[in-house]
Amino acid sequence: MTEKENVLKVLNGEIPEWVPRYMTPPVQGSPYRPAFAMAMPSALRRVVRGDEEYDIWGVPYSATENTGGMALPTPGKFILDDITRWRDVIKAPDISGIDWERMAKEDMEHVDRNETIVEMHTHVGYFQQLMAFMGFSEGLMALYEEPEECKALFEYMADFYDEVAKKTIEYYKPDIMLLNDDIATALNPFISIDMYRELIRPYAARLAEIGRNGGLYIDMHCCGRCEEFIDDWLEMGVTMWNPAQIMNDLKSIKAKYAGKLTLVGCWDSSGPPAWPDATEELVRSEVRKCIDTYAPGGGFIFWGSMYGAKEDQAFHNRVFWLADEYNRYGRTWYKKHG
Repeated sequence: MTEKENVLKVLNGEIPEWVPRYMTPPVQGSPYRPAFAMAMPSALRRVVRGDEEYDIWGVPYSATENTGGMALPTPGKFILDDITRWRDVIKAPDISGIDWERMAKEDMEHVDRNETIVEMHTHVGYFQQLMAFMGFSEGLMALYEEPEECKALFEYMADFYDEVAKKTIEYYKPDIMLLNDDIATALNPFISIDMYRELIRPYAARLAEIGRNGGLYIDMHCCGRCEEFIDDWLEMGVTMWNPAQIMNDLKSIKAKYAGKLTLVGCWDSSGPPAWPDATEELVRSEVRKCIDTYAPGGGFIFWGSMYGAKEDQAFHNRVFWLADEYNRYGRTWYKKHG
């Protein structure tokens, strides 16, 4: 059985041969192929200019050493300070001249489509992109004070991203569509469920519909404590959620939505196993604990993540312990436990 076939068993509500593993790269020397690959049109990726990266809308991003090079919008350099002026500032790029067939071939030439499942990613989400345009203070106030302008902006963005999605499905032929939007903190959502339903969901739902019409599974990426949105996601056609973080009541969620929602992650990415002084024993035991808790009955894909400076050997040690323990424990879990 291939990694792809094993993932599909989970997504179809069956018990897999082994616990699948999400995007984390395999441990060096591992005999196992990656289970997931991301299909992201290279023409839409951020480009590096000087010390910053810029997205397709012109937002500058800065990376930090301690996040392993991952980037966030550069503080103090937001491009939109008045939501009513978005038409003067926010301009969708022209994609009419893109050779989609050539780009898809080049972007995906490293992926073994028989072995690896392909997930399509097009953008960070409507809420998150607005925060990138304006910063959180101004962005949240815009949602509250000028909802109609926000909807007009999202409509404009959705027209662009819907076309991108259709092209990506046609030429990249993914298996899963990823919906992105980090609408929650570790404690609570940034916005109410009513605001989400009015201002964000309609545009995410458009994208999900395109994916469903293309025969794709729908994956929702949302960090933080966001469990109150799950019913809305399911109504949109979502069948998997990452990273399903532990500040949500994951045990109850798994029981309630068994057969309807695959949990991806369930790993304590900000707790003791991810701390700089985490011991090998702790990291390995937490991997086993995560798998033991969420693997029974299926509906679970392991995703353990670590963050730290690339030059920090302790960080690399934690990454190795996590990946190696997954290989040792997760690959045989269902054979031993049924």
